[in-house]
Amino acid sequence: MSYQIKGLLYEGKAKKIYETDNPDIVIMEYKDDATAFDGTKRGTIREKGIVNNKVSNHFFKLLESKGIPTHFVEEIDERRTAVKKVEIVPVEIIVRNIAAGSLCNRLGLEEGIVLKRPILEFCYKNDALHDPQINQYHILALELATEEEVDRIVEYSFKTNQVLREYLKEVNIDLIDFKLEFGRYKGNIVLADEISPDTCRFWDVNTKEKLDKDRFRRDLGNVEEAYKEVLKRLGL
Repeated sequence: MSYQIKGLLYEGKAKKIYETDNPDIVIMEYKDDATAFDGTKRGTIREKGIVNNKVSNHFFKLLESKGIPTHFVEEIDERRTAVKKVEIVPVEIIVRNIAAGSLCNRLGLEEGIVLKRPILEFCYKNDALHDPQINQYHILALELATEEEVDRIVEYSFKTNQVLREYLKEVNIDLIDFKLEFGRYKGNIVLADEISPDTCRFWDVNTKEKLDKDRFRRDLGNVEEAYKEVLKRLGL
């Protein structure tokens, strides 16, 4: 199906969102721009947009097949994808399987410790406030989402974790942790945004080599190669 672009709706750190002639559909275009630490570190990862577009669409199609509704409609080209126009719930979800990143800093954990069970965290999606961590009581009190929506988000988040962990193990990748966003589409909660090396921590199962944006954050080098390795292992 072809969509006529009517204009730029929004430009974020990693994507541009375009309005189309279909009021229910927008087009996401993935950029090569890279940011970290609330935008204080900036750079470019060559062909990152291509990798993230393909990887994210691959995961969304997999999750759809497992009963998790997403905003995915169709991939248009290597950088652009048509998605349902959703109202984003202003709450980011972080699911953690292995201790890394801010969890280690906050709780004094050694990186790489396998958690006894997955941890789910909520963050208020607000750049000016640096996305502070909140809990379910904040969400309900501030009317960021209803109790039913929160329950559905939690359900989909844990199921996404289970599906992706099992799938990635088959290509020797450990899913350490990842960020999710959800949106409202015609009254229903659907998985939105992206699932990619930008929003997940991927480690090689055997070597523990990082195959994600941490290579950019920590100046580890071989950033483009790591992103493309994920693409290669997924057979894309």
